[in-house]
Amino acid sequence: MSKGPFLPSEFVPTKFSTAQDKADFGNTFLHFIESEWARTAFAKSFYNRLSMCFGNIAHYDLTGFYETWFTSDADRLQFLRHTLDWLCWGDPEFTFCDVERAIQQEIRKRNYLARYELRAAEAVRSREMETLKRLEAKYRTVINRPPVEEPDRLVPSAAAQEAAKTTRLPVQASLF
Repeated sequence: MSKGPFLPSEFVPTKFSTAQDKADFGNTFLHFIESEWARTAFAKSFYNRLSMCFGNIAHYDLTGFYETWFTSDADRLQFLRHTLDWLCWGDPEFTFCDVERAIQQEIRKRNYLARYELRAAEAVRSREMETLKRLEAKYRTVINRPPVEEPDRLVPSAAAQEAAKTTRLPVQASLF
């Protein structure tokens, strides 16, 4: 029984990999995405194959590869775009191009790109809102202004006129 949508019968074996190896890679790839890119699902054997597919490079080691592509929604979005943009060069008898194409189709079918575009946009919005709150708390000051008189009272009362005479504020103050 298959652990994913890919069956060995869909793929051509290569000199060094069986059709089952190809199906397992495709299913592991999709399981990794479904696990929300869990670090525990990023095994060395999966990394070794993934670093040779979709035009990826090894990024020196497993940790470097993981940290480059899978630590934020923006990075994951870039990974999905990179994966979908790859043209899947080669002959299935010598490469994993048939699995790459099948994975691309499944990514499109499951709408992962749109999901991660929304997640990345929400992460940006959240960061920007936190910055806005921090800056407003720092720079926005509350100005205590006297209450505005009602428009039907055009002439101030005698008491108000007397108070205005005694509590005059300077028109200009020194800035230094």
